[in-house]
Amino acid sequence: MTSTDITKPTSGAMFDIAVVDQLRPEHITKVAANVLGAVRIRGFFTSAECADIMSGLEGCELGAYDEQFVQPRVAKLGPAAYDFYGGVGLTDEYWAAAQSAEQVRSTLLPGRDLMEMARSRLAAGWGGDIRIATSNGRRLFSGMIREINYGAKPHFDEVVREFPGVLDCEPVCQLAFNCYLAMPPASGESVVFRRRWTPADEEHRDTYGYAQSLLAGRPAAEVRAEQGDAVLFDCRNYHLVRPNSGGGRRVTLSFFIGLQPATWLQVWS
Repeated sequence: MTSTDITKPTSGAMFDIAVVDQLRPEHITKVAANVLGAVRIRGFFTSAECADIMSGLEGCELGAYDEQFVQPRVAKLGPAAYDFYGGVGLTDEYWAAAQSAEQVRSTLLPGRDLMEMARSRLAAGWGGDIRIATSNGRRLFSGMIREINYGAKPHFDEVVREFPGVLDCEPVCQLAFNCYLAMPPASGESVVFRRRWTPADEEHRDTYGYAQSLLAGRPAAEVRAEQGDAVLFDCRNYHLVRPNSGGGRRVTLSFFIGLQPATWLQVWS
């Protein structure tokens, strides 16, 4: 399919949204360079694929992030490294949770694993390897399924700052990738701000997130995806999710992408 770029102006120069039909290497590098706020890839998964995955999920009991810390509730299938970081590395429970989640996820599409589908399509757009990240030589879980219906507070994700040493190959840049398996009739947007964490921000921490006042006046890229679309952005920037409006579910296949000094990428959740 021919790629068509459509950019949406935002409140600051060089922080636009690219809407494309096919991911290309320059989309990834421009997001990493912070000159694109986000890339929306239309039809990354087909409607039929999304419908089959959502049907498979009906028989799955989703877990959640620690509800004493993450409110409103975010349901999920699969462990985040964040959940099992023991101060010097991942706990033993992480690996058992990863194996269990991979087994469940493998049943959602008969004969196919949706994370492997996503990785293959990303590799085609990138034109190079997409490897699974490792910790102490063991492959990390990647490809969490999350349901965020009630929004998410402003926060950032940066493994080299938050969990130093957990990855065998630390990335020079960390991006987030979300493929939308279901979307509500309205709202559910992702908003990415051109603003990175600074130590003084800790005075404004609110459980897992931060006060939105930190982001006042900052350029922002607001993305409203459709079912089957994927969105790529630099998660080292502060970002939030708007609550659904009018009911419906907001379900994504989510993982991080780490850029390396060489030409290959690595993924984890």
